[in-house]
Amino acid sequence: MLAVIQKWGNHQGLSFTPEMLNQAQLSLGDEVFISVRQGEIIIKQTAHGKGKYTFRGKSFGETFASKAEMVTQMPSDYNPVEEDWGQPVGKEVW
Repeated sequence: MLAVIQKWGNHQGLSFTPEMLNQAQLSLGDEVFISVRQGEIIIKQTAHGKGKYTFRGKSFGETFASKAEMVTQMPSDYNPVEEDWGQPVGKEVW
């Protein structure tokens, strides 16, 4: 699969299809170890592996079958507010 490294905030990122994660036996919330050897980026699941990052004692994949389901779990009185993080620092673009 051809992919493009993209800018995500002050970082760079790659996007993985669900099929790729499934083939690698990875899912959202899994802890991975990333290394570079001979010019290649290698991503491996850690010994902690699945579900290291949890929500209410379950992995994200177990807790929320979809983003839509996650939204239904939000309190009905939830009212997001904009946070003031101060002036830009460094080469940030606003």
